[in-house]
Parts: sequence; C-alpha cells; structure tokens
Amino acid sequence: MNMPLILKYLTDLSENNNREWYHAHKAEYKAANEEFEALIQSLIFSIGQFDSSILHNEPKNLTFKLVRDTRFSHDKSPYNPAFRAHISSMGKLPVPVGYYLMIKPGNQSFLGGGLFADMFKDATTMIRDAIVKTGGEWEQIIHEPAFAKHFTVQGTALKNVPAGYDREHPQAEYLKYKSWYLEYPLKDEELKDADAFCAQASALFHVMKPFNDYLNKALTGFQMPTRA
Repeated sequence: MNMPLILKYLTDLSENNNREWYHAHKAEYKAANEEFEALIQSLIFSIGQFDSSILHNEPKNLTFKLVRDTRFSHDKSPYNPAFRAHISSMGKLPVPVGYYLMIKPGNQSFLGGGLFADMFKDATTMIRDAIVKTGGEWEQIIHEPAFAKHFTVQGTALKNVPAGYDREHPQAEYLKYKSWYLEYPLKDEELKDADAFCAQASALFHVMKPFNDYLNKALTGFQMPTRA
C-alpha cells in the first residue's frame, strides 16, 4: 500500500483539474486506485475482526468515482480529487450505515460513520423515533469516554423540534437532526505510513461501532427508494 503514491496523484489532479490532464494520466490514476483498493482490503480485514458483517465486500464495489456532478454547482471543476469508500454490510449504500473513508490531500481527509444522507425521510423518522424511545441508550453511547474523546455527533438539523415530537424531550436537540454522522479529521502526515494508518483507522472505527449499531437497529426494515 503505497500511500505517498495515492497522495501524489490526488495532489496532481487537484492542481490539474481538467479532462485533458485526467485522460493523459490514466496510468497514474490506475496505479493510485489499485493502491487505494489495497488499503480498503486491509481495512476490511481489520474491521472484520470486530464486525464480521463487512468481510464479504470487495474493495472495488465500495469506492466512489472521481467525476463530479457539476450541474447545480458553481464549481465546474470536473473531478473531486479524493478517494472515497464506504464499508458496510451492504457495501457503499448509505443504509445500512458503516465506515467511511475519504483521502484528500491538504489535510482534508477524514474517517466517518453514521448516516450522512438527509434526503431519506423514512430513515430520518425511524432514527428520531428510536431516540424518543431509547434516549438513555443513545446518551450512553455518545457520552462513553472513548467515543466522546474522538467524536461529536454532527448532521443537518432543523431550527426547531419537528411537529409530532416533544420539544421538552431530553434528547430534543438530536430530534432536530435529519442526519446523524461522525467525522474524525486526518492530517496528511497521518496517512504516509499505511500500516500505522490502518491500525489507527481500525481502532477508531471500533470505537464508532456502537453508534453505527444503534442507527442500524433503528433503521431495521428501511428500504432504499427505487429510481423511477
């Protein structure tokens, strides 16, 4: 796992974010992508020691394309100079939630978990209802010392508690959320040694697991919307 090669390719793409450069350097992309997939495979084995539900995944099925959708963006650069992957029992789908990794030079990399998507109304309702019913368990998870040391729950949120929910509920602030996720920022220096990084990432994902388990339990029975 050649982490410097990954970082160099992404840095070069960031500095030459155009289709001509991208197509002229397909060999460099292929080499960097192969190293990233090797990294994901290593993470699968490591995570699998405490979460066997993800062991069946193949790295190539967990990664996201570099191409950006620029239709509704002011930034028209065609590529996102980042390698990304989501590792869960159902692959890279946002539900069930799993373990997310983004490598982006410039100290923009991070490890993530939880539900990042906020457009699935059924998923949002299911998690809100779980927090209403099992708020004590929720609090225990997010205030566990190792968790609280590394993570703070983030997410898209409403200004007020939505209709149908008690504004005085002990977890009222979390009922405002439409998504519930975690991010652990990574500096470029932390990515240079692949073995050390895999050990660090696996340890942090292990700490994250009870949070993911809570959300996935709440999301039992959720069906991803089908495209028309």
